[in-house]
Amino acid sequence: MEMNQIRYFLALFEYRNFTHAARAMNVSQPSLTAAIKKLEDRLGGRLFLRDRAGCSLTPLGTLVLPYFREVFQQTQKAMVDAKRYVRLEGIPITVGVGESIGLARIADAVARYQVRAPEICFEIIVDKKNALLSGLRDGHFDIAIVNSDAASELYQAEPLYSETYRVVVAATHPLCELGAVNLDALAGDEALARVDCDMREVLFAFCADRGNRLNFTHRSNRVDFLLELVRLGRGYLILPETAIPRSKEFASLPIEGVDFERHVVALRYLHQPARPEIRGFTQELARPMSVEEHCL
Repeated sequence: MEMNQIRYFLALFEYRNFTHAARAMNVSQPSLTAAIKKLEDRLGGRLFLRDRAGCSLTPLGTLVLPYFREVFQQTQKAMVDAKRYVRLEGIPITVGVGESIGLARIADAVARYQVRAPEICFEIIVDKKNALLSGLRDGHFDIAIVNSDAASELYQAEPLYSETYRVVVAATHPLCELGAVNLDALAGDEALARVDCDMREVLFAFCADRGNRLNFTHRSNRVDFLLELVRLGRGYLILPETAIPRSKEFASLPIEGVDFERHVVALRYLHQPARPEIRGFTQELARPMSVEEHCL
């Protein structure tokens, strides 16, 4: 029995779908299917039943599930202990961060926490949510900071903070003269968008209901590139509060008449041992920012 087979089994139990599980594990569907088949041959029976809705555990699959969870959990614990042993210079905390999450607040939390716990060393990795969930399951991340929950039977979600969206423009943009921006007034201006922007469809729907249409002229998966266009006066960008640069070259304005808000959480894989230093850092992330920190 191979560790990959157990990982694929747990992923398939989570997603209830061979295609989605394979995508999450970054393998082809035939490879995942073959691994599950080998595992079933080794155990002497089918582990999953397929139907139009996806797949579900057989009685045999239900029987072996807690054992596979235990094996995986102990493997993760061994990896964590090995990291601590090899990296004697400090206690590592590896944090996965969603692409749309503002890094300023995370950096503030890291700086504050290291004042209290100087033995902690951090590794911060920014990636897509599916990659972060896969990294949690594989033990590459201790926590993942994202703007949506995940399956409660697999992940513990710790609420961190809520934030609104604002319009970001160059400090010299005419909109800076306004105290707030009405989306109707933006309909004729150049809009910039992040690829896979979590707010794009909401904005489209809101404007369509009012007979307007936002004019998205450029898209990119890099927020820093879009912000450079904004700095040069090429349109505006709608960002969550914590993703807005702390620079006098930019101005951010509240959106008038709407209340776009999102909730950011820290996810921990339930089958990975809880560590007190992770809990301490999560509490630091959830601490409200001071007025001084907001104004930096």
